[in-house]
Amino acid sequence: MKKPMNWLKGPAAMASLAGVAAAAVVLSVAELTGAFFTARAAPVLALGSTFVDFTPPWMKDFAIATFGTNDKAALFVGMGLTIVLLACLLGVVAYRTWALGVTGVLLMGAVIVASVVTRAGVRPVDAIPTLVGTLAGLVVLRLLIGTLWRLKTWPDAPADTAAKGRERPVTSRRGFFAAAGITAAAAGIAATGGRLLSAARSTIARAREAVRLPAPVNAAPSVPAGVQSPAAGVTAWLTPNRDFYRIDTALSVPEINADDWELRVHGLVEEEVRLTFQDLLDANLVESHVTLTCVSNPVGGNLAGNAKWLGLPIREVLRRARPRDGADMVLSTSIDGFSASTPLEVLQDDRGAILAIGMNGEPLPLEHGYPVRMVVPGLYGFVSATKWVVDLEVTRFADSKAYWTQRGWSERGPIKTMARVEVPRPFAKVPAGRVAIGGTAWAQTRGITKVEVQIDNGAWAEATLAAEASVITWRQWSFDWEATPGPHYIKVRATDGTGEVQTDQRADPVPDGASGRQSVMVTVE
Repeated sequence: MKKPMNWLKGPAAMASLAGVAAAAVVLSVAELTGAFFTARAAPVLALGSTFVDFTPPWMKDFAIATFGTNDKAALFVGMGLTIVLLACLLGVVAYRTWALGVTGVLLMGAVIVASVVTRAGVRPVDAIPTLVGTLAGLVVLRLLIGTLWRLKTWPDAPADTAAKGRERPVTSRRGFFAAAGITAAAAGIAATGGRLLSAARSTIARAREAVRLPAPVNAAPSVPAGVQSPAAGVTAWLTPNRDFYRIDTALSVPEINADDWELRVHGLVEEEVRLTFQDLLDANLVESHVTLTCVSNPVGGNLAGNAKWLGLPIREVLRRARPRDGADMVLSTSIDGFSASTPLEVLQDDRGAILAIGMNGEPLPLEHGYPVRMVVPGLYGFVSATKWVVDLEVTRFADSKAYWTQRGWSERGPIKTMARVEVPRPFAKVPAGRVAIGGTAWAQTRGITKVEVQIDNGAWAEATLAAEASVITWRQWSFDWEATPGPHYIKVRATDGTGEVQTDQRADPVPDGASGRQSVMVTVE
């Protein structure tokens, strides 16, 4: 009876190392080869994107709630650990039975190829990097496993391994580790070279810097004095581009040549419309401050931002296309395959939905949708704020489903009335006496007319509102509190322009946005 292989020492551990080295070669060679193909041909990105596509809503919500804007980094860490474990297993299988090891590697290669070729904008030829990497990985795995077979006979080695050992010169463990180390180093150099080569070949960032935005026909109204809360520590009323939250499904930022970009407007329309980036530069552009909010933002969360946007009103584009009777939705699609379902009437009314090309006085940053994205006041981003947009299909909710709607989220996403406490921070310790409380509230398209603060279970007291720039931007507030020693809870609620008071009924972000009132615990010393 054969003894079970010891996973902590002996050939099992070394075979596992061989599997990890081979996997590193697969990915690094594919990375290097992929520098000459589309960025979405990289196997890790393709696998990650496929994982995101099949992520259930509860897991997406958990990832964003736990890691915030670092959710993609967390995904890559998890993928890396999974790849290492699978590579260890394949290494051991290949050592015991080579044919099964080859089958496992080929199966993994097939999964990666399928992930690559099913990405939006990827051609069949873009599978070549993965195929080349898989072949290189098999060669390396064979060399390293062959080295193990030539070691002195292991007590738990397969019978045919001992025979192989007698037929070939004996190899030392030192030789095996040297070979594995050289392989790992070469893999690291190849991966680094691939990234550097990809960066060198990319000219999109430099092209973006050369874009000169035209002056708007209708400039944004002057921001009134006093929009910033006087409470120290409240977020800036205008969010800098570098600090603007980013939540999307793109693991690698799409790099689009603006000269090649084209938007197609089609579907239930009388006239199909196509627009180039130059068409937008030549158009009558408008400018406005708009607050955007992510549907995954928890109560009191920071997945909201306010910026000055420049773009072409979408209603003008739809006016040219002339939607047919019965159409009630526009399905917008990104170059990476993401799609959003926006009610047609929202894009035709006077709220100011635009095809944006500028953000805070500069061309859109790459990660925020360069060259063109949608900005729609009053709706959560998952049904409106499509980045890297290339397609608008006028259709019906009954006929088409958007990316997140297919995964259990709602078809329409009006933003809920929300207020948050930004200072003092949760669990902060503050001195007794006068304490400044402050924060931000929003109810885009309805505006904020009142914010109230409750200390512990006392009466609600009205806060002081900062100036209002418009009903499509957030509004800040402040409140002076005479704090007494001990633990206290600060609660906040907002009232929007329709008179609706922010609900105290708690709801998770799925399927149409979180609700409830934030409560912050502080200790007064």
